[in-house]
Formats: sequence, C-alpha cells, structure tokens
Amino acid sequence: MTSATLLLAMALALPTSAAAGDLSTRTLEYKQGDAVLEGYLAELPAGPARRPGVLVVHDWMGVAASARRSTDALARLGYVALAADVYGKGQRPKDAKEAGALAGKYKGDRALYRARLLAALDALKRQPGVDPARLAVVGYCFGGTGALELARAGADVAGVVTFHGGLGTPTPADARNAKAKVLALHGADDPFVPEAEVKAFEEEMRAGGVDWQLVKYSGAVHSFTNPDAGTDNSKGAAYNATADRRSWEAMKSFFAEVLR
Repeated sequence: MTSATLLLAMALALPTSAAAGDLSTRTLEYKQGDAVLEGYLAELPAGPARRPGVLVVHDWMGVAASARRSTDALARLGYVALAADVYGKGQRPKDAKEAGALAGKYKGDRALYRARLLAALDALKRQPGVDPARLAVVGYCFGGTGALELARAGADVAGVVTFHGGLGTPTPADARNAKAKVLALHGADDPFVPEAEVKAFEEEMRAGGVDWQLVKYSGAVHSFTNPDAGTDNSKGAAYNATADRRSWEAMKSFFAEVLR
C-alpha cells in the first residue's frame, strides 16, 4: 500500500467535523455499584455506521462548563463523546474549596476512581452509535490523572490523552497493564506537576513498556486549555491560547493514528 493510499484509508475511517447546531446532547444517567452518576453525552445525528467513542474525564469542578465544552468539541469532530461523572449525581462543587475536597477523595482512593471511570466507559460502550472497538479517553487536570489511571487499570481503549494532568501514581508498576497508547500534553512551567513527577512518569512508562509520548509547551502552566483560568501565569494555572491550539491538534493527530 502506498503512503497516499494509507492516508486516504485513514481519512475514510475517521469521523468528519460538523457545525455546532448539528449536535445532539443529553444527560446520561448510569451507575457504579449503588452510586448514581450523571454524565453528559454529545454526538452527531445517527449515521449509517458506528463511530469511535471518546470518554472525557472532567477537571476538579466536575461535569461543568469546561467539561461540556470539550465534549461538544469532540462530538463536532464526529466522535460520540461522554463526559464522565466521577463525583456522582448532585455532587457539583460550588467553589475551589469544595472541588479540592472532592478531587482529593478520588486521588486518595485510586481503586474507587478507576471504578467510577470504568463504569462511565461501559456506559459509553453501550451507546448505539458507538463502535466499542474504537475507544479513547481524554482528561483535564484532575481528569488527566484519571485518564492515566484507566490506562494503568488495563482498560480496553486504544488511546489515552491527558491535558495538563497530574502524572503521579501510588502504583507505578500498574503501567505494565496498559493496552492503550498514551499521549501526555504538559505545560513546561506547570508548578503543580513538578519535574520530579514528570521524570517519574517517564520512568514508569518505560518500565511498563507503554507506547507513550510526552509533549511540553513552553510558557504554559496548569489549566492551559481552560479560558476560565485567566491569563496570569503567576497563579500557577492560566489559559494559553497557543498551547491550547497546539495540544488540540496533537490530540487530533494521535486519534487519527489510534482510532483509524
């Protein structure tokens, strides 16, 4: 097969973009054990074939505006996208203090965090428009940690993308369970993910035999994809339009490979 033929085949196998008005969105209720969870699903109107599914893992504010924006944007690319609800129905933090407490609970209990995300992944698989053989995960900040935890849990997904996520884990040996390829998109000046954590992540991926990439964006700190974070880098979390654009394009290229 020539390179041109391969590129054409990849293009035909992937979704195409659509206008915002074409989206169908709804709340999706599902369960993990006895816990009722309330995610947010976005997709294009049903087509003749099933589409790849992408699970979105929210930042510490839960299934809020930023998570819905990302989910909608992925749906516009042609994916069936589900924003997972880690915290549970009715658990929506009002401020950073509440968000920190909720996020801390799950970062401190990785088994529960994984269980919540595996339940969301199962709910995504069950959607009639989803091709269960073509699944991926993206996560932001706290959700980036969760996306990596799904990989470490051996979730049956093709790829995992973390945007300015925490890279550390109490069980680095679990990387050997990973079936997914991993793309970590990281602010080079992120004070909340110190260089020692980045280096430990690299060693974890190598030791686990993971197919991984790490991209660092100069001048970017934590939350660089979130316009709600403001633009003051001195606060440690700030929006960076260049890093946002470049990281989104990196994700699209990654998906073109792993979801073809």
